[in-house]
Amino acid sequence: MPALELDRDPTAYLAVHRSLDEPTADQLLDERELVVRTAVREVVAHEVAPRAAAADREHTFVHESYQALASAGLAGLIFPERLSGTADTNVAYAAAVEEIAAGCAATSLVYMTQMHAAYPIMIAGSEELAERYIPRLVSGAVYGALAVTEPDAGSDVASLRSSATAGPNGYLLKGAKTFITTGDKADVIVCFASVDRSRGRDGVTAFVLDGRRPELVRGSPLDKLGMHGSTTAELFFDNLEVPADHVLGEPGGGWRVVMGSVVKSRISAAAQGIGLARAAYARTLAALTRLHSARLPDEAAFALADLRGRILQGRLLLYGVARQVDNGGSVAAAQVSVMKQSCTDLGWHAAREAMRVLGPYGDLADLGVERCLRDAKVTQIYDGTNEVQRMLIARDTARATREW
Repeated sequence: MPALELDRDPTAYLAVHRSLDEPTADQLLDERELVVRTAVREVVAHEVAPRAAAADREHTFVHESYQALASAGLAGLIFPERLSGTADTNVAYAAAVEEIAAGCAATSLVYMTQMHAAYPIMIAGSEELAERYIPRLVSGAVYGALAVTEPDAGSDVASLRSSATAGPNGYLLKGAKTFITTGDKADVIVCFASVDRSRGRDGVTAFVLDGRRPELVRGSPLDKLGMHGSTTAELFFDNLEVPADHVLGEPGGGWRVVMGSVVKSRISAAAQGIGLARAAYARTLAALTRLHSARLPDEAAFALADLRGRILQGRLLLYGVARQVDNGGSVAAAQVSVMKQSCTDLGWHAAREAMRVLGPYGDLADLGVERCLRDAKVTQIYDGTNEVQRMLIARDTARATREW
């Protein structure tokens, strides 16, 4: 069986993934978006994929892989040029995350977390905050984190227990966060806490924190099923002082910041799902072709045919929702939920099916399909669990039936 040939040989990697491009999906990308995808794929083939297996095996943070993307000017796609971005579309961003996830899902998680930290600052922070933090996040000079989840509050932001008490110079934050991506390394942390818990979600407020403050205590990175090249940690705040001008939006306006950012974060997760499905498919096809040449056993050929169709459908859904966002129209929450749930479930399904088709070979770390399975699982959980997405879809369906 081929051992990591797609990872070790950029020429082979590029040839396989170019052969898997679908003209139907490519028609949804304009000329610039195709250029971005090609540029990202080249960096992934030469700088990201070759490091992926070792990062997973050794639990090594994918610093060099992210820096390669940032150095190529590909880490600030959705940000304006004045903030060191390239003012590209959400479709270009979705295609980029898909490409990175196909080569190394952990790198795609670091990549999108940088965007998730920078985007709330752009939409709700002052120009001074945006100019101070976003170019450094885009360049990779600093790492960022988004601190929402708590031990007793995940998808329900309104139940956050972290508190922010107003003082003469700003706010004092107390509380704990968990499952924070890049939390152990972040110098810029967008943190959500409540200025008045009795007000529920109307008390939630967004802050930009300096990760170097001594009042911030970081837990050791958590040991996880997958995404080993990306760290996840707990954060503890004990009267951490935050200047008043580091509030994003208004006090009590954190819910609006969350809702203004959630579409972007769910595009990220959905793109990861498609990238992981593609990776599992490509690795399985390459391995089976090595074993059987072009004439695959019918069962394997039929299973891969099914996966090819489902991956194409997922790409069309991902690009379609991202294009809606680019066009500036109102995107129904249920449409975003369908995208996130369907695409991340596809990543898990494709990896599981690929392992089944490979039989005893599917469990081999050298083939990388079992890594796709492990990495895919968390995409169904973060950025709104898929159970929450199904709930939102069901509510939307119920509203529609009342209009019959």
